[in-house]
Amino acid sequence: MAFDTSKMADWQIAEEAEKHMPTTDEWQQKLGLQKDEIIPFGKTPKLDFMKIMQRLGKKPDGKYIEVTAVTPTPLGEGKTTTTIGLIEGLGKQKLNVGGCIRQPSGGPTMNFKGTAAGGGNAVLIPHTEFSMGLTGDINDIMNAHNLAMVALQARMQHERNYDDEQLARLSGIRRLDIDPSRIEMGWVLDFCAQSLRNIIIGIGGRMDGFLMQSKFSIAVSSELMAMLSIVRDLADLRERMNNIIVAFDKKGKPVTTADLEVAGAMTAWMRNTINPTLVCTAEYQPCMVHTGPFANIALGQSSIIADRLGLKMFDYHVTESGFAADIGFEKFWNVKCRLSGLKPNVSVLVASIRSLKMHGGGPRVTPGVALADAYKKSAPELVEKGCANLLHHINTIRTAGINPVVCINSFPTDTKEEVAIVRKAAESAGARCATSTHFANGGEGAQELVDAVKEACKEDNHFHFLYPNEMKLRQRVETIAKTVYGAAGVAWSPEAEAKAKAFEVDPKYDEYATMMVKTHLSLTHDPTLKGVPKGWILPIRDVLIYSGAKFLCPMAGTISLMPGTGSDPAFRKVDIDVNTGKVKGLHEVD
Repeated sequence: MAFDTSKMADWQIAEEAEKHMPTTDEWQQKLGLQKDEIIPFGKTPKLDFMKIMQRLGKKPDGKYIEVTAVTPTPLGEGKTTTTIGLIEGLGKQKLNVGGCIRQPSGGPTMNFKGTAAGGGNAVLIPHTEFSMGLTGDINDIMNAHNLAMVALQARMQHERNYDDEQLARLSGIRRLDIDPSRIEMGWVLDFCAQSLRNIIIGIGGRMDGFLMQSKFSIAVSSELMAMLSIVRDLADLRERMNNIIVAFDKKGKPVTTADLEVAGAMTAWMRNTINPTLVCTAEYQPCMVHTGPFANIALGQSSIIADRLGLKMFDYHVTESGFAADIGFEKFWNVKCRLSGLKPNVSVLVASIRSLKMHGGGPRVTPGVALADAYKKSAPELVEKGCANLLHHINTIRTAGINPVVCINSFPTDTKEEVAIVRKAAESAGARCATSTHFANGGEGAQELVDAVKEACKEDNHFHFLYPNEMKLRQRVETIAKTVYGAAGVAWSPEAEAKAKAFEVDPKYDEYATMMVKTHLSLTHDPTLKGVPKGWILPIRDVLIYSGAKFLCPMAGTISLMPGTGSDPAFRKVDIDVNTGKVKGLHEVD
């Protein structure tokens, strides 16, 4: 049953739907799981990944459906809502369907963005639990990450206070001779706290730590989260944990978590994070939540583990990629699928009339500021011009060997003329196109989309990677920049080029994934450039290395790993009903 979205807020729809949410025992029966394959955890049980895979590992995979989008406005164009609506729509046809999305970070949830649970009748439940910590995976990652920093700080203090003989006698350790000016890691916190971006620690006496500059990043940007999103199992996570570079010694040699003898304890903190959490749609189809990696510097989508699990449990498994197709789909295509060995059946490209108007020259869209009239009234000329951005992303997906399904995520202000323009443009490019009203009507409103996706899944595609593993870093970056972003070329800073050359001569880096870092608000590195800019050059100013995740991250522009809190944050609206214990105001984000 769909609720009236004109009269009910997202949280009210979720609250009503939660009254009939399946219990853990009911989920076990509904999903055909063994008793020990589902781990009770209040309203949100976990799925024992290794036990389920041991039983279902030889079962043929279901259909693998990826959801991406055109270049969005800063408000987002409804990828998560579409993912949930598509799951509901497939479920409406009594098909065995499930999916997986990322866990929301406390930073955006308590800032201007709010929760990431979808909206209207395409919403995940239990809404409050999903939005506020769920089963503690992010907290476990924070503890594991910060333990590495505790180990580093303690080691630096003790090496300063004791000579080699005393170190050996007291602790049985050797001197690492860490260079305090070359500390790679910082601390993490899952809120937007700009005042912690650059800090001084160790103020006080000799027993108060090592006096040095340090930093905080948001928890989901931790390399540990990036690792969790790509590992195949717990053994893979434990092996990678040894290789995280925490600092460098005074001779320039990396100091790793293995050198600090902390990798085992870090993995112990994360032992439960390996198992996806089970939630569901407002229409009671299962959906996993697993990992929440920072999309700018990491994979930006849910885990390989969850996709492997979903493809065994469901006949149709839907997974969402963060940001637009130039970032999210590109990383899904060339990193996630390469590491997982999985092949997608279809990609759904979400577009909104609002986003296409912006790319067609419409007024600026700013969170917290009322939309200009052009976005509320019919403006077919803006939509037609903006379709260039849609066509660019269609071509990117087709370059991967997939014929996408374009989903026009319906807004109440859309007109028939505007929708017809988008449909004509998509179909002229050879893509299927469907309009979906899942926000207003749930699974029933997604039936046109469902039919298009099912048809696409029946077709054989010619999925292939953009570049071979043997291709060197600078050539990979140029290939991505020209083919996916539409750049005319790449300009490397001297520092970035020197790093790239060093990586290219060392064969161990051939297996490292190329994880591009740039804004999601433009095909270019400049968020103010909309549509499909021509004749521009992509600047690469640095290359970050994540040795545990095995990522090389070419940096196009400046990316802050600790966002700031806005002047009108969402937490101002959040409170508790002291009589019922229910959280209120959590989802009331303008």
